[in-house]
Amino acid sequence: MKTDELRESYLSFFEEKGCVRRPSDVLVPRDDPTVLFTPAGMNQFKDQFLGVGKLEFTRATTCQMCLRTGDIQNVGVTAYHHTFFEMLGNFSFGDYFKREAIHWAWEYLTDKKWLGLDPSLLSVTVYKEDDEAYNIWHDEIKLPANRISRENEHENFWPAGAPSLGPDGVCGPCSEIFYHPNGGKDNVEIWNLVFTQFNRVGDPPDNLKPLPKQNIDTGMGLERTASVLQGVPSNFEIDTLKQLCLAAADTVGTAYKFEAPEGRPIRRISDHVRAITFSIHEGVNPGSLKESYVVRQLLRRALLEGYLLGKNEPFLYQLVPAVVEIMKTPYPDIVKTVENVQNTIKVEEEQFLDVIEKGLTRFAGFLKKAEQEGKSEISGEDAFDLHQTDGFLIELTEALAAKNNIAVNRNEFNTLMDRHQKDSGRNAFANSVMSEGPLTALHKTTSDTIFKGYETTEAEGKVVGIIAEDRLVESVVEKGHAHPVAVVLDETPFYAEAGGQVGDTGFMEADGVKFEVINTQKNGGLILHLGHLLEGQLNLGQTLKATVVETRRAGIQRAHSATHLLHHALRTVLGENAMQRGSKVEEDTLRFDFSHSKAVTPEELSQIEDIINQRVSEGADVSTELMKLQKARDLGAMALFGEKYPDNVRVVQMGDFSIELCGGTHLTNTGQVGLCKIVNEEPVAKGVRRIHALTGSKALEKTRNTEKLIQEIAAQLKVPRPDELPQRIAQLQDELRDTKKQLLKYSSKSLSGTADELLERAPTVNDVKIVSYHAQDASRDQLRELADLLRKKGKQVALILGTVIDGKVALMAAVNKDLVKQGLKAGDCVKASAKVVGGGGGGRPDMAEAGGKDPDKLDDALATGADYYRSQLEA
Repeated sequence: MKTDELRESYLSFFEEKGCVRRPSDVLVPRDDPTVLFTPAGMNQFKDQFLGVGKLEFTRATTCQMCLRTGDIQNVGVTAYHHTFFEMLGNFSFGDYFKREAIHWAWEYLTDKKWLGLDPSLLSVTVYKEDDEAYNIWHDEIKLPANRISRENEHENFWPAGAPSLGPDGVCGPCSEIFYHPNGGKDNVEIWNLVFTQFNRVGDPPDNLKPLPKQNIDTGMGLERTASVLQGVPSNFEIDTLKQLCLAAADTVGTAYKFEAPEGRPIRRISDHVRAITFSIHEGVNPGSLKESYVVRQLLRRALLEGYLLGKNEPFLYQLVPAVVEIMKTPYPDIVKTVENVQNTIKVEEEQFLDVIEKGLTRFAGFLKKAEQEGKSEISGEDAFDLHQTDGFLIELTEALAAKNNIAVNRNEFNTLMDRHQKDSGRNAFANSVMSEGPLTALHKTTSDTIFKGYETTEAEGKVVGIIAEDRLVESVVEKGHAHPVAVVLDETPFYAEAGGQVGDTGFMEADGVKFEVINTQKNGGLILHLGHLLEGQLNLGQTLKATVVETRRAGIQRAHSATHLLHHALRTVLGENAMQRGSKVEEDTLRFDFSHSKAVTPEELSQIEDIINQRVSEGADVSTELMKLQKARDLGAMALFGEKYPDNVRVVQMGDFSIELCGGTHLTNTGQVGLCKIVNEEPVAKGVRRIHALTGSKALEKTRNTEKLIQEIAAQLKVPRPDELPQRIAQLQDELRDTKKQLLKYSSKSLSGTADELLERAPTVNDVKIVSYHAQDASRDQLRELADLLRKKGKQVALILGTVIDGKVALMAAVNKDLVKQGLKAGDCVKASAKVVGGGGGGRPDMAEAGGKDPDKLDDALATGADYYRSQLEA
């Protein structure tokens, strides 16, 4: 059975059992602060498991794309470990329970209509105290006792060890199903059935309280089960991933065989490139924080594997089409971002290859240091310095060290790395604890808030929830709380922040009561009015008149409708690959992030702005319609990749040129935007650009301020008309250029004299003059000129120069080229000096530059550089 067939077979089976087929959740759940990536199929059903909000179905089945990095070292080494993988699952929210879950699992696995596995090659485990599950397997399924194993809470409980160790919250025993191929010799876990039936409260004993509604959460690894059905020894040998491994091997320039030494790195490349392709598709580019940091590390690890196989140029980006080819059936949207994903990966690859090239010099220095000290290993501190300062992955350090028959102190490195991760918060995932807070309790007793804001900015609503100081309360009397109070109404005109649009502000009032809303947020289906009580007493059940600040809302709507016009204009001018990556919409102010590999030219920006204002002048109708998600996609409505959409979506259409999925508030006519003015365009991440723009009165104010500024400049330069400014500025630039040439003649003479003085008093070590000089009020160009003069006048010179420019340190190191051949390198000197002033840098072996933040330590830095030269020459 092919992998795509297995996925469809599983979902169809559970649909026949009354489960609702749900699409995979996004890989990067931005509305869930407890995880960076979706780690399991149950993640999208947290509210259902907690009984939060309206329950639209009680049975579900999914195939969920997941990403975990906890076992990253095992990827490619073992037969079954991945970072990115797909998890088949079936779920029950207070509906079916153990008996059905176990019987259906057995039916799906063994019935000839479905997978048809040999029952004699299956065994199970249960939690040691779960007699109910044991009896179902033994008495009803008729599984022999010798194929049912009772395990402790660390093996067969979710979360592992929860009864004794916690955390508090929803938990339960589980039952794992194993397949034993090769005549029962091997052991493969293919399915885990979790019976969430308890709420843990406090420490044992008697700390597991039965839940009023029992739930089912199961997980079957798609790739692992496919390997069983296809009779192959590893997930990487199944029909889809084998294609990717072969493509990776071909791109790197080697043959792929599972047992060959090259097999492991090729499998790791294949796994990681699939993970980064899906992440970047959802708008998570390589970076230095949270999920972006994980993507960067995965990409660099994959590139490193190719580098160590001899591929010293970018290659991962070439594998994106191969990933898309094997994954486009279940995830067709991935086809639309191939070019953007490739461009982003290639830029990061080029950057990391530069990092490797620069790091090789420092690695050679650490290698020489270890040899001089008579040590058989590079210290963990030096390896960590390479990793942290130069981005040199530890695996690369170890591989290069092994080639030189020397070890790396990995234990010391790991200790430093653990300390760094703890300090920086860069661990891959946060713990997800399904424990109950005030909002969870409110969800259980209150229906979703009805939003009236599409039709009006004023409406009456009944108070159904008040949260003050993180507790549900029945009333609020005190005025001037330090922290805002959250008020929930049964219906409201206030828009809660979502989709890039900020939340509304305004007031909620009744006789003798006045509450100021300073922000509006959303939690699930509840709209939270955050603010402060100004007058009277606020009580549950009270009816309030809720009024949005209309002028602010109007400005927000102008900006939001303008983002749709901007998106249309970007795709018209730059092409269809200019896709939205995010936005922020405020009162007559907007920013819009979009995928594009290079800066937008001034000419292109003018075209984009012209198209927007042309559409504004046309006064096209803006219409909205609620429809099924699939119908909206069929109509061509644009969606934000990586965004989670409900089954019924709101579609906003402008004339015949723009149609997008959008839940925000909008104008009724594009002419109401008034004017749109682009004020800035800048990069925000690799392959992502950002445009800032203004609308309405702010756009007009910006235009007037610019005109006023031009008039003031014209007056200062004594130009009668603004259109003569370019000619006047060109004239002044010519005059400045001539003046600089005259100054340069005088400064060159002065520098020549300085060089003679420095060489005369420079100490000599092994016939090499060591020059260390703090140049007062010098420019970088003058440092370079002085360095060239010193090397020219002195036949063997090693120098380190420094100055302070605009409050920051500038360093310049240089040596004669003959000294480079003897192993003396300017780059190592300048890096040692730069560390003293809190900076870094690099360059060629014969000349290198660096910067620093601490001018007070410049003299110490120069002394350190001179000491470096001295130690190398005396060695």
